Amino acid sequence: MALCEAAGCGSALLWPRLLLFGDSITQFSFQQGGWGASLADRLVRKCDVLNRGFSGYNTRWAKIILPRLIRKGSSLDIPVAVTIFFGANDSALKDENPKQHIPLEEYAANLKSMVQYLKSVDVPENRVILITPTPLCETAWEEQCIIQGCKLNRLNSVVGEYANACLQVAQDCGTDVLDLWTLMQDSQDFSSYLSDGLHLSPKGNEFLFSHLWPLIEKKVSSLPLLLPYWRDVAEAKPELSLLGDGDH
Repeated sequence: MALCEAAGCGSALLWPRLLLFGDSITQFSFQQGGWGASLADRLVRKCDVLNRGFSGYNTRWAKIILPRLIRKGSSLDIPVAVTIFFGANDSALKDENPKQHIPLEEYAANLKSMVQYLKSVDVPENRVILITPTPLCETAWEEQCIIQGCKLNRLNSVVGEYANACLQVAQDCGTDVLDLWTLMQDSQDFSSYLSDGLHLSPKGNEFLFSHLWPLIEKKVSSLPLLLPYWRDVAEAKPELSLLGDGDH
């Protein structure tokens, strides 16, 4: 309190937020060189990037927890953008991985439900970006499955069906979408984008960031740099610079 009184405390400085919602590929995105870390670095002093990735989760579970992550509040609480990035687990084969598997029709319905929920808490469709699951390198992922004592539990052709469903939901709901499944396979050997056949390698993180950033940039381009550049702070009375609106 004494510090606040001495400084004259301006209004609370509220940081805009970008919400990343997804499975392990989102959870791991803050690792060194990760796509989420790259977003946070690009948006430093403009926007907080919140990692809400949950390893192993599918859209059935995601739909349940989303209202616990974001609720209706003041306009200042509304994220400037939300990414929804699921499908790697939903598309697991039912016979080999029944716990994570979600039927294709339910997957699409769950994505649509989450977009509709966000709209109900004042996050409009034009702030939402759906991301399709990445392609699966079956030979590499099968090696991981064998190490874990199970059979190959995913197929790239099946993942593609879920990617197409994600594209359709984006079209139906009017959101942006990043079709990673197709874009990565435009390369002759997409396996270099994956560390184990499923999760992203450093090259894959860079690929995702480079394609996602243009979609994010459209939504954050008007955000100012928060608080003045240090050379612009008034030397004699810094509070004149630091207790203003902060949009320098």
